[in-house]
Amino acid sequence: MKAKEKFRFAVKIHKIYIVLNWRMWYNKNAEREGKPERTVNTQKGGRIMNISIIARQVNVRDDLKALVEKKLAKFDRYFPRGADAAVTFRRVRDDECVELTISVGGTLFRAEETSAEFRTSLTRCIDVIEGQIRKNKTRLEKRMKSTFAAAEAAAAESTEAPVEEEGDFDIRVKSFPLKPMTPEEAILQMNLLGHAFYAFEDADSGETCVVYKRNAGSYGLIIPEKKAE
Repeated sequence: MKAKEKFRFAVKIHKIYIVLNWRMWYNKNAEREGKPERTVNTQKGGRIMNISIIARQVNVRDDLKALVEKKLAKFDRYFPRGADAAVTFRRVRDDECVELTISVGGTLFRAEETSAEFRTSLTRCIDVIEGQIRKNKTRLEKRMKSTFAAAEAAAAESTEAPVEEEGDFDIRVKSFPLKPMTPEEAILQMNLLGHAFYAFEDADSGETCVVYKRNAGSYGLIIPEKKAE
């Protein structure tokens, strides 16, 4: 084999090596981003709540998963008929963020906290949602057709500061014409008005949608979900 042919052959092998390594890297990262770790436990060890743990480009250790189960067991006294909880772990720059969403009987509770470590963020989320429940105790009991008597008794025995239940909602009514526009145009209008959200009619679907500002600085779009007939 001549020198030029050897050189061309070596270059070709090198290119194949680069392509294969790039594909391996891409598939690995695509799997991490598209298929986050998810662990689902259903009524394990007498626990009523179903828990899903989602890791977005982070590794959730077993001790942290155990802490999630221990912390969320606190809500079993509020939801004796069971509930579904989704706990998402992700990093925001140098901080660690936890998103906690609990769904029970068509009612959603959500909290998102960021701190130097996941344990602290998780604890803060638990405190936020329990505060929401205790603050809206009467309304939630009517909506969920349940009672929080056992939970209130447990709270009375604890050393936690009492939470005053919120009174009648002060609702101010405002009407305005919905104009057909794109989500980008709605975000522009929202920013021009200095609002945190903006309702509009989607120019393509004709549905009433809402754009809003997220805490992370990005934007969100809420679209109505149609029920299957």
